[in-house]
Amino acid sequence: MLRKIKDTPPRLDQVFQKYDTPLYFVTFNTLHRKPLLARQEIFDAFVAYAHKNEGQGRAIGRFVIMPDHIHLFVRIGHDSKLNDFVRLLKQALTKVLKACGEVGDVWQPGFFDHLLRHSESYHEKWNYVRENPLRAGLVENADDWAWQGEIVWIDRV
Repeated sequence: MLRKIKDTPPRLDQVFQKYDTPLYFVTFNTLHRKPLLARQEIFDAFVAYAHKNEGQGRAIGRFVIMPDHIHLFVRIGHDSKLNDFVRLLKQALTKVLKACGEVGDVWQPGFFDHLLRHSESYHEKWNYVRENPLRAGLVENADDWAWQGEIVWIDRV
């Protein structure tokens, strides 16, 4: 007889207790990698969503909005769920895209997330992410990319 595999490993709660508030690196994409995102309206809506969440135990650190995907670092309090945070962020951005005339589905289902552990370097990962526009040939210097920033300074040793 096959034993059913649980959705969440039973020790996951113990793992999260080791971290004050988890710090995640998150990436999500537009459907079919359609270039919809690198524009002022999306940037403004992203920043507004970030500020709205600050007082609720969800803090966005550094981020880069590429034409077809978004990278961000976020701390999520234990009383919040990353899935809900990303779902509501996608909803907020979809509302803006619809107002700009975008029709149909906007997002690739799901998202990629990685829990940064104490031994990992937030700074190293950020340097890799911030150079995405440079590697994509969108700018000659990573600092020239307009659709990036930092909402809350996140210290991670």
